[in-house]
Amino acid sequence: MLKKLLPATLLTLATATALTLGAVPAAQAAPAAAAPSPAYASPASDGRVSTAFTLPGAKVYPEGIATDPRTHTVYVGSYADGTVYRARPGARTAEVFLPAGTDGRHTANGLRVDARGRLWVTDSTSGVAVYDTASGRRLAHFEVAGAGALFVNDLTITPDGTAYLTDSVRSVIYRVTPAQLAAGSGALFPAYDLKGHLTPSPAGSFALNGIVSDPAGRYLLAVDMTAGDLHRIDLRTGAISRVALRGGDLVHADGLDLAPDGTLRVAHNTTNTLTRWQVSPDGTRARLTRTITDPSLQIPTTLTHTPGRTLVVRSQFDKGGPMGEGTPTTFTIASVRGL
Repeated sequence: MLKKLLPATLLTLATATALTLGAVPAAQAAPAAAAPSPAYASPASDGRVSTAFTLPGAKVYPEGIATDPRTHTVYVGSYADGTVYRARPGARTAEVFLPAGTDGRHTANGLRVDARGRLWVTDSTSGVAVYDTASGRRLAHFEVAGAGALFVNDLTITPDGTAYLTDSVRSVIYRVTPAQLAAGSGALFPAYDLKGHLTPSPAGSFALNGIVSDPAGRYLLAVDMTAGDLHRIDLRTGAISRVALRGGDLVHADGLDLAPDGTLRVAHNTTNTLTRWQVSPDGTRARLTRTITDPSLQIPTTLTHTPGRTLVVRSQFDKGGPMGEGTPTTFTIASVRGL
């Protein structure tokens, strides 16, 4: 039986959060009719960063975010208790869509909405569940096979409907095929093992995190946030290679967003930084084109981009959450211009 890492409180998640944040110190196209939510500037921002909407709750500590490409509804997951929030277009405050503990879920890390409107939610302690966005009904669930430590972190979905998920402890990528999804449940087994490809990291640090897929379904890109590397996985041959980065690196990189034109947007958590890269058509090279650093990003863990705005998760993990003691402000999702 799968041995789960059960987070009793946020403070007991300090070690697990290293999987999201790296080493612990001593550690899509919105129609013209869909108007973006009103935004107001954050006091500490220079004006590029504002607030899109708020999340109800005193200890949300959000981690994942996804936009439904059909309705432009935004979903946000809580790392603290697994609650999934929903913000409809124009909303200034999100609502609870899936309450804490739904279907035994402990965390809500990576989120994606596929082309058919199904919401995928990873639980770092077990695997991934798939929900109907109309009813909230669970359609399928998959759990990691085998005993031992694990941390299912982020996911991406390729054009053929296959999902790929990173495990930050085991340094592998799991796969869920459309046939497995139709079956409704099953075990997660590694499709790609990156352990021999990652740069050796210090004891107590973690590497594999965000993942995206080429819009044509040819390759995956997965980030090593400790070394600052980006790895390319060829979906035809299975070959794993390191992307040649020009102009910078991906240290502390957490969430990734890859646009059809090859623009890669990245959230670097502990440095309160967002970067934009131009990826070559074959995915073998990437060039840094933009950097935004702003303390009002409040430890950004991931992001989702639609024409006109980039939405960024403000985790506040360093304010009474798994990064340390403190008092958080209201939990919000940022809207960033110029990325």
